[in-house]
Amino acid sequence: MLRIRLRRTGAKKQPRYRVVVADARAPRDGAFVENIGYYDPLTEPSTVRIDRESALSWLAKGAQPSDTVLRLLRREGIVEGEASRPAAPEPPTAVAPPVPAAAPATEALPANDVVPPQAAATEEPADDGGTVAE
Repeated sequence: MLRIRLRRTGAKKQPRYRVVVADARAPRDGAFVENIGYYDPLTEPSTVRIDRESALSWLAKGAQPSDTVLRLLRREGIVEGEASRPAAPEPPTAVAPPVPAAAPATEALPANDVVPPQAAATEEPADDGGTVAE
């Protein structure tokens, strides 16, 4: 399987990268099939140059871009959105049951069903003041 990935070049603490098509089993800085561009993250803004036709040709042949290269390809407008890589299946999520609608406020209760709040508060059991049985 071929991958489109970055190959590090440049000095210590001064990384520059080549965008290459390489076998997935090859080491990061090892053998590659074709150099299709470069990426310099140290410039402001970072410099990216990728040959559009070569990149699209390799993608059509089945080469899989790495996550970083995919982000660079999107930034350069070579590929669009999530269509270039199959999405991982999403984990199932719990679905909350629908919330019932509240009763309309226009309906009034009949007068005989209403208990006055002070009447409910005064109905406490009477303390007989008795003694505890031994």
